[in-house]
Amino acid sequence: MQAHAALEAWTHCMTSDPNKITSTWSGPNVCNYTGIYCAPAPDDSTIFTVAGIDLKNANISGSLPEDLGLLTDLDFFHINSNRFTGPLPENFTKLAYLYELDISFNQFSGPFPQVVLAIPSLRYLDIRFNNFAGDVPSSLFDLKLDALFINNNKFQFSLPQNFGNSPVSVMILSNNDIKGSIPSSVAKMKDTLNEIIISNTGLTGPLPQEIGYLDKVTVFDVSFNRLEGELPGTMQGMKSLEQLVLKHNNFSGVVPTSICMLPKLKHFDCSNNYFHGPFPKCPFIKRKHNPGKFMGF
Repeated sequence: MQAHAALEAWTHCMTSDPNKITSTWSGPNVCNYTGIYCAPAPDDSTIFTVAGIDLKNANISGSLPEDLGLLTDLDFFHINSNRFTGPLPENFTKLAYLYELDISFNQFSGPFPQVVLAIPSLRYLDIRFNNFAGDVPSSLFDLKLDALFINNNKFQFSLPQNFGNSPVSVMILSNNDIKGSIPSSVAKMKDTLNEIIISNTGLTGPLPQEIGYLDKVTVFDVSFNRLEGELPGTMQGMKSLEQLVLKHNNFSGVVPTSICMLPKLKHFDCSNNYFHGPFPKCPFIKRKHNPGKFMGF
């Protein structure tokens, strides 16, 4: 009955459902509702309970009621690519089993949703392409997440010293306003990190020597920032790199020959920086020139 009450309250908060996704949301058997997925309850396998919600690409508008906190057995909540607004319900803290939270490509606003910091089982957090603004709490990087996407919001923050505490395999922070540089603690991510993208954020300073420890990273993209200085020679340790994107920064000096010797590198773009020759010969990458700034490979 709690699940029925929660979903009924949600329909009352929806202002538009052009595809009539929720037209099936009537009656007590919520497991028959479109987009609702049921499974045996964690504490009683003889009872089926709401374990997941998937309403992605439904073009629904409205908001999220506090009543959704009644869905205490929820494992995943996917409502990406809709037109939901407002904040996240504080009662999401009651969702003890919530593993995946995807509210990307909506119109949520306000400060960083602090409620996500108190969801104990959360491993996948995707809040990209919304209108969240302001500071990002440093405690976000202490969460035991596997994937973190907060790109394309209006956040203004600096990467904290505990940045490297994050055990994520994928992290995308792009298209926010990030002050300062990448902390040396990034080295602590070496056992788990596979992809990191921090493009178009305003990052400054040099790349830390410690990025050479990231030997499992396949994608490293810090393009369209204000990073400067020479590329660390330690980058030769990034033996899993497939894509290295450094374009549109203020890097200078000589491009280390060791970068072209990385065994898995397929794409290397260091265009629009201030590198000077001699440039290493990378047989698999084309080089172009431009007056003032070297146009990369």
